[in-house]
This record gives sequence, C-alpha cells and structure tokens, in this order.
Amino acid sequence: MKVNDTMSKSLVCLAVFILFLFASLFYTGTIDYRSSFSLFDSPLSKPNPCFTEESDIEPLKVYMYDLEMKYNVGFLKGSSHYNAPPVTIDTLPKWPKYTGLRKQHSVEYWMLASLLYSIDDENGHTREAVRVFDPESANVFFVPFFSSLSYNTYYRHGNDSEVKYDDQLQAEIMDFLQKSEHWKRSAGRDHVIPMHHPNAFRRYREKVNAAIFIVADFGRPPPTVSNLRKDVVAPYAHVVETFEADDISDPYESRTTLLFFRGRTDRKDDGKDRQQMKDMLSGQKDVVFEAAGISGKGVNESTNGMRLSKFCLHPAGDTPSSCRLFDAIVSHCVPVIVSDRIELPFEDELDYTEFSIFFSREEAKKEGYMLDQLRSVSKARWVEMWGYLKKINHHFEYQYPPKKGDAVNMIWREVKHKLPATQLDVHRNRRLKVPDWWR
Repeated sequence: MKVNDTMSKSLVCLAVFILFLFASLFYTGTIDYRSSFSLFDSPLSKPNPCFTEESDIEPLKVYMYDLEMKYNVGFLKGSSHYNAPPVTIDTLPKWPKYTGLRKQHSVEYWMLASLLYSIDDENGHTREAVRVFDPESANVFFVPFFSSLSYNTYYRHGNDSEVKYDDQLQAEIMDFLQKSEHWKRSAGRDHVIPMHHPNAFRRYREKVNAAIFIVADFGRPPPTVSNLRKDVVAPYAHVVETFEADDISDPYESRTTLLFFRGRTDRKDDGKDRQQMKDMLSGQKDVVFEAAGISGKGVNESTNGMRLSKFCLHPAGDTPSSCRLFDAIVSHCVPVIVSDRIELPFEDELDYTEFSIFFSREEAKKEGYMLDQLRSVSKARWVEMWGYLKKINHHFEYQYPPKKGDAVNMIWREVKHKLPATQLDVHRNRRLKVPDWWR
C-alpha cells in the first residue's frame, strides 16, 4: 500500500514538473504552438507557394559545351543551315516573335541564354545556375542542342532533304557526346539535354537515356527512356500575353463565362476525348467551346476568352499536356485539367490543387458532371484560387535577362533537386563490374 502511495505521489510530482516546464517555455516563446496545432492556421497565413530561400544557397554549377551555332541559335538566323562559332552573350540573337509550336517548346533557348547571362538580377538575387568553364568544378553538363526547334524547323515543315538534315544534326551530336570524356565518365548521367517537343531527338533518345531530359511530359517515350525520377518537366512557353492589369475589384463577377475552351479537337490518343467534350459542352449555358487553332488572330480571341472566364478547360492533346494550361495560368483563369497521365512542372514546390481543378477522363465524359462540379465552387473559393494564380504566374515566365523565380530559374532548380539521385548513379556506375542485379 505504501509503495502504491509513493508511486502516486511521484507521478503527481512529475506531472506538475512537466506542466511547469511547458508553461515556462510557452511564456518565454521557446515553443511555437502554431506549428503543432493546425486549428490556428488560416488561409491568409499560408506560406508563399515556392520556398525561394534556397536560391540564396550556392547555385548549380553548369558546364555548357561549346557547340557551333548550327546546333542552336543558327536556327533563328533566318537563312537555312546557318553556322558560326559558338554563341556568346554578344552574339545571342533575340527570340523572334514566333507563335505556335516553335514558341511553345522554346525552353532550350532560354536555358542557353540564362547561362550566357552572368549578372545577378536587379535586386541582387543570385541565379539558380551559373556557367563554369572548368569541367572539373561542374555539377552538371549542358548540351545546347535545340532539338525541338530543329524538329519544328526541318522535320515538320521541311522536304526530304530537310528531314535528313535534322537526322544529320542528331547524329553529329550523338557522335560528339560519345567521344566526350565527360560523357564517358558518367555514361551521361550528369548531362542535361532539352527535348521538350515529344518528337525531339527521336532517333537517338534511347542511346542517351541516362541523361537528364528537359521534357513537356512523358506521353511518347517508354519509361526506360524518360521518367519522372531522372527528368525535369518544364512548362510550355505561354502563347497569350500575361494579364498584367488583372486588379479588378470583383474579378468573379467580371468573368461572365463559366468555362472556356479554344483549340483543335482532331487529336490523337487521349486527345480524342476533346471531340466528345465538344459534343457535350457546346451550346451549354455560360460555356464557350470553340474548335479552332491558336495561330494568327486566334491568339487574341483566346486571350480575350480566357480573361473573361472563371475556368479554362485543359484536356490532353496528342500527349498528356498542352500549352493551354500555361495560357490559363497567366490569364488567371482557373485551369480545369482533364488528363489521367499528366505530370506538372515544379510540383515538388507547387500544390496545383490550390489553383486548379482536376477531373479524370471518365469523370469529364459523364454528362453534366463537370459543369455541376464547377458551378458548385463558391465565389470565395474561386477568388482564393484566382489570387493564388496571381502569386505564382511568374514561375511560368520565360524571359531574358532571367529573373528570380521565373521559369528558367525554376527549371535549373529542379535539375539541382535531381542531383542526389544522379550522383548516386554516377558513383555506383564507376565501381560496378556487372549490371545491376535487381533490374
């Protein structure tokens, strides 16, 4: 009995001591109660969408191969098969006023340009990646071959001889890499190759599949060639202009269209759903569904349509993604994403459910289901998503000179995030005598 009494008294004393200690820490501010109890959180206290403090740490060191202009900016010179010594900051041409696929898949240009630019931005912010001229000090190696622009220039619009020229450029790059000591040392695992168009570098992708690809999605190549573990998903360059003056006092009421879509409906693969959605949505109240391209005056019509709409439909194209998503983001029109296999840029830092709505392909094809769901979104929730779009749209801007947190800096940041796995593969590859036993 005495033993039980003694234990009870000890437990009471211990409890009093713990309460006293907790109260002392709480009073002195050592404990932040808000980090443990989400009950005190409010939407207004949410952190910034991207934690850009990381950019103040040491930037990614990139060694860029010196390739003649015929492999990159020579495509922009206007004359066929233009060639000159490797591009410098003084010989870098401005990006032309292209529309369509050439602009959408222009990430390769902006990545090259960002490495030529050697000055921090106007606010003194350090860039996410800097060019180094000593390959031994590099974290990664950048291959400045504009494979997407080559495809769109010579293959899609050229004759047989132009198609062969695209093939020739790919073969020359492949030969250059195979002879490179830096490539051989890592089997290409620490090399970065832009392949944003789904058909870019199509002849030799499988031979460079250990490298880090910069892609739009994973719709075409098999996962043994391109996958989310090693590759970086980059945004398309948006075609419509960014909605800079979107400071209306009541944006919800000013956008009179519920759902907007303008694009082609004669697509392949998952994109075939577009025709079925057209049949269901055309003529519905507060819905604009136009089967048309976005070239020429179509850009202006799409711009106006998105700015007057609460939601913008983003179904899959020939592959799981399309430029329309990024047009919607910079128009502050809440994206409605219909794609079962889409992968999204910067998703390790951005939560797309904060500013987008997702439907599976089957859900989107249920008569009336998608519109019912969109109409049930409250004004308060929509305004919150609209505000979030305004906060994050700068992450989808390609520009020169580059600025902190813009698209090209975010891409280099994503490459940096791939490094631990890349370095593991490189180090293991150097000592393995036989192929991986577990594959």
